[in-house]
Amino acid sequence: MELLSVHNLNKKYEKFALKNVSFSLEKGYIMGFVGRNGAGKTTMLKTMLNLVHADGGTVSFLGKDYFSDELACKQKIGLMFGDIFYYPKQRLRTITNVVKRFYNEWDDAAYEGYLARFDLDPEKKVEKLSTGMKVKYSLALALSHHAQLLILDEPTSGLDPVSRDDMLELFQELIEGGETSILFSTQITSDLEKCADFITYIKDGAIIASTEKDEFLDSYKIVKGSGERLTNDLRHKLIGCKENSLGFSGLVKTTDLRGGTGLEVSAADVESIMIYYEKGRAE
Repeated sequence: MELLSVHNLNKKYEKFALKNVSFSLEKGYIMGFVGRNGAGKTTMLKTMLNLVHADGGTVSFLGKDYFSDELACKQKIGLMFGDIFYYPKQRLRTITNVVKRFYNEWDDAAYEGYLARFDLDPEKKVEKLSTGMKVKYSLALALSHHAQLLILDEPTSGLDPVSRDDMLELFQELIEGGETSILFSTQITSDLEKCADFITYIKDGAIIASTEKDEFLDSYKIVKGSGERLTNDLRHKLIGCKENSLGFSGLVKTTDLRGGTGLEVSAADVESIMIYYEKGRAE
């Protein structure tokens, strides 16, 4: 069942714009939202949630028009944004007692469980938390009111490798029942490869691809060869290209690789796809 649907979402600023952003997410899956700094990841999430006003487009959540039924929808959405700051002098317990009042299905037992799992002391003040612990506290709040959709902006930012791996395992646990979905933005491409079912890639405010992870990866190949094999026809097929005295390497759509090419062809990972897309090709 479709949980979230975003259609032709637009937001214009003086020097940046979201351009007809569309994607959807079904129940019980994890979608990784990836793009370089300034690509529009956070802007898209905030526009989708009406934290900034959209200039056009629709958002549907659980079959409801999100913009016209925002308060009811937010009861079933857990949010975590990296640029939300809590009062540094306040204790976690005090902040939680304020936040919990906004959710009809707040679960104290679940919250206490996440505090224990993340090794968080409710009597500690925010100013005493490391960056990683602040991330864990924000996630504990987002997870403690039976949300069906978790929207997490850079949730593994600031975490050490072990904590990051623990977080990704938690994401997998959360979707096991088939009722909860997770949409998270990241620049850490290995996170996507470990836990995402779907990948949505945004570049300069526009969606390049939004599809199953395996389909996304299978859609591209890395090709390498000597300089003499870089014909004009091949150059125009390449999404991105690197050249040096030994030859070239580039990213190409799998559908453009027909027949024998005489090139070395290998699989592409998320990081290499992003790098070639962002750097482009020299004409």
